[in-house]
Parts: sequence; structure tokens; C-alpha cells
Amino acid sequence: MEENWIDLRSDTVTMPTAGMKDAMMNAEVGDDVFGEDKTVNALQEYAANLFGMEAALFCSSGTQTNQIAIKVHTQPGDEVICDQLAHVYLFEGGGIAFNSGASVRLLNGERGKFTADQVLENINKDDVHFPTTRLVCIENTVNKGGGACWDLQELKKIKRVCNEHKLAFHLDGARLFNAMEARNEQAKEYGTLFDTISICLSKGLGAPVGSLLLGSELHIYKARRLRKIFGGGMRQAGFIAAAGLYALKNNVMRLNEDHDRAKITAELLSSKSFVEFVLPVETNLVIFKIKETKSVVAFLEELAKNKIKAVSMGKNLVRFVFHLNHTANDMKRLYDYLKNSS
Repeated sequence: MEENWIDLRSDTVTMPTAGMKDAMMNAEVGDDVFGEDKTVNALQEYAANLFGMEAALFCSSGTQTNQIAIKVHTQPGDEVICDQLAHVYLFEGGGIAFNSGASVRLLNGERGKFTADQVLENINKDDVHFPTTRLVCIENTVNKGGGACWDLQELKKIKRVCNEHKLAFHLDGARLFNAMEARNEQAKEYGTLFDTISICLSKGLGAPVGSLLLGSELHIYKARRLRKIFGGGMRQAGFIAAAGLYALKNNVMRLNEDHDRAKITAELLSSKSFVEFVLPVETNLVIFKIKETKSVVAFLEELAKNKIKAVSMGKNLVRFVFHLNHTANDMKRLYDYLKNSS
């Protein structure tokens, strides 16, 4: 029997499980733009209740939920504080400038995580020469930081700074459930801290498409209008919302299995002479640097010859991402390959 490819490029490549497919095919649907899709409404209500927030909005992607949130909180000429590794800055097509007309103040945190003191130091004074600081964005987990998890106590300190200076606080929670599982945290702890939260259903949770924006009733009212302006209104969206609802109810607890596999892989990589370093592994991402003596291109080609897919994350950097579609046999093949590679 021919071996399957082991796809480590991203946790966005997952395929729906049998149970998820059943939920999708049996979804009760309607026109969501009219607010009549019962499955979409159920997903939004479930997620809002899970985080203890007032309302939620189902959107097509995490980029869309992030960009809508930034637009909700800012006006053209305002400034957004985020880390230099943040997804909203690096990987959303310049959307902060294009969609919101806002500038960005980049902070140099530790693997994408900055401190409350750094936020305080970078709030512009009330002066016509400067943009108005309006919003702080954080990403949890930090993709470019190797799946790094924020410390909840530091987030509480940042929240206090935001309150004192009347700043909005947005969470790009693309892999937030990975962070919560890794740190044994509860969704409501995050719901009390942030004005808006974006959660992605199509990464580790395994849904084929979709993200949710959570917030107050007023924020979500504004977000719904912006979703329409951005062309994001969906009709019988319950078929995909059902996958998201299934994912939230069934695929959260198993995320630690991905984390364990990532940690085993990191240990193997750390022992290889061609690996310069591996970023600390907390969740399902492993980012490591290949020494100059071995090019990333050559390494990726070697992987491909062994039916393993991965991606480069910058100069001499490679990323592995673990997810629910990996089997025990896949992992054995990967571990055996790494043990014997040089």
C-alpha cells in the first residue's frame, strides 16, 4: 500500500471527520444575512456563552474577523499597538492600512509577547503631530513565535493599562484553544479581558472554514455591518457553521495530543547536528533553524522525498504544525525519519 503524505505545513489542511460531515449534512439552514440560519445562530450563541460575552458573529476567516475588529475600534489616522511578529501586521495583506486607514506601532516582544510596560511606553501623547493611540492587539498563540502562549497575568496588566488610557483590547485568538489547553485556562477568563476576540475554527479545531468574532452587542452590531461592506455576508451558512459547532464541542480536548507530538518532534530535532536551534514548544507548532551548512530548500526537498510536507518561515527557518489528521503511523514515520536524518 502506498504511503500517505504527512502534511506538516499547517493545521489549516485538515479534512472534516465523519462526525463533522454528518453534522454538516444534517444542518438546519436559512438565510444568515436575514438572521434566519438556525445553525449559525446556534454557533454564535454557543461561542458567546462559552466566553461569557454578549454576542458573536460568524465570518469566513480569521483575517476577516481581525480586520473587522480593527475597523470597529479605530478611525482613519488612529494607531494600533501590536508586536512586530503579529499576524494582523505581517500576514493580512496590509489590511490595517487598507481597511482602516490606521498606522501601526510595532513592539519588540519576546516571541511575539510584549509587556504592559511596553504598551504604556508606546501610547502617544495628545498632540496633533501624532496619531491617536486607540487599540492594542495581541495574538495567542503567536504563530511566528512558535506557538508561544501569553501569560494571563501579563494580559491582565495590559488590560489595566488599556482601561486607564481608554484603549480597546483585541485578541487574535487564531489558536486560542491550544493556549487554553496548554495552560489549563478557561474561556471566560479571556472573555472578561478583551473587548473583542477572534477565534478560528479551521485550524486545530478541524473545521473546513470559518472564524468567530466575539464582543459586546454594540461591537457585534457594528461588525455585522462591516462584514457586509467587506463582502462577507453568507446565506445558507449553516452547513459550515455546523462544522464549527461540532469542532467546539468535540475537538478541543484532543489538542494536547498535538502538543505532545510537537514536543517529541522538538526533542528529536534538537539532537540533530544540522539544527541550530528549536524555539520553545508549548503547543502544536515547532519552528526550528537549519544551520547554514544545510539549506532550507534542500531540507524541504529531503522531506518531500519521504512524503513529508513542511514550509519555510523565513531565512533558514522551518515550521512543523501538528493536527488531528495525523495518525499514529504518520508520527512513527516522522520520528523514524528524523532519528535517521543527518
